[in-house]
Amino acid sequence: MALHLTPRNSGAIMIVDASGRITLGDGSAMLRKTIRQLLEEGNANIILNLADVDYIDSSGIGELVSAYTAVRSKNGELKLLHLTKKVHDLLQITKLFTVFEVYSDEGTAVGSF
Repeated sequence: MALHLTPRNSGAIMIVDASGRITLGDGSAMLRKTIRQLLEEGNANIILNLADVDYIDSSGIGELVSAYTAVRSKNGELKLLHLTKKVHDLLQITKLFTVFEVYSDEGTAVGSF
């Protein structure tokens, strides 16, 4: 299933709803393009909603880290929302769970900025 990203505004915070797979090729490229575009538009506080992402490969993990680095370089924050069990386990195995702020409630995530 291809990756679909839908940015939406929640006050000064951009929420990007993702569905599909973040994998080598189109998936990771689309994530990179979307995050870079939001940063160019001046949106440095971003929540990535991964509720409908069922798979992330190593390239997708690399792109999440790259997005995190790009957002931090603009003095912003990238936070993750609604991780599936697979994605949660993957972030724990790769020790990235300690890097990203992860939330299970959208209101709490928005309020954390």
